[in-house]
Amino acid sequence: MNQFPIGEHISQEFNSELGGLRRQLLTMGGLVEQQIIDALRVLREGDSALAEKLDQADQEINQLEIALDEAGSHILVRRQPAASDLRLIFAILKASSDLERVGDEASKIGRLFLSLPIQERDPAGFHEVVRLGEAAQNIIHGALDAFARVDANAALTILREDFRIDRDYESFIRQSITYMMEDPRTIRRVFNSLWIGRSMERIGDHAKNICEYVIYLVYGKDVRHARTDEIEKLMHTRPGTSK
Repeated sequence: MNQFPIGEHISQEFNSELGGLRRQLLTMGGLVEQQIIDALRVLREGDSALAEKLDQADQEINQLEIALDEAGSHILVRRQPAASDLRLIFAILKASSDLERVGDEASKIGRLFLSLPIQERDPAGFHEVVRLGEAAQNIIHGALDAFARVDANAALTILREDFRIDRDYESFIRQSITYMMEDPRTIRRVFNSLWIGRSMERIGDHAKNICEYVIYLVYGKDVRHARTDEIEKLMHTRPGTSK
């Protein structure tokens, strides 16, 4: 297991500050994951009241991102951290930005659901997009777990999973087009389902980004635009030696 050592400074206060920053991120991650769960419940159960609450949860997540930015900036100014600690702070702040965007996508799902006429909110019509959302929820959970353990191997596994979500989303698009061609009366509902599916696919992309930050943290190499095989090659090197 390739991991990054945290909490090894002489200054216990600095250790505490870095640990607090990580805990804030993981708290934010837990709220975001719950928001995805709630968005899926909206689609499974046709719960309009819960759909309205998704926006409220998004506001809390936005405030957490602001608090993380402020805490991270405080550490940067006060501590002027060296390379490895700078990577950790950078990774946390970038991950918080991705989590905030995941919250935006979950909130958007609620708004799209509420924009449909009541007769078109039948959960049976969202079966396929819910399957896509379950996959997105799973990789967000996996990405957060990889970040919590700073586990580059687990992060690489999640990167591979995102490709499956992309393929499933493409299949969902083709299927949706077929539905609309066969029955034009479904066009409005199917279009909304397509936008919901797009949000699910974007959630997968943000999970992928978080995993890339984990690999960056362990290896010191920005892999945001690297192919999976290039990342695998990098991970055969010694952690922290790449420039």
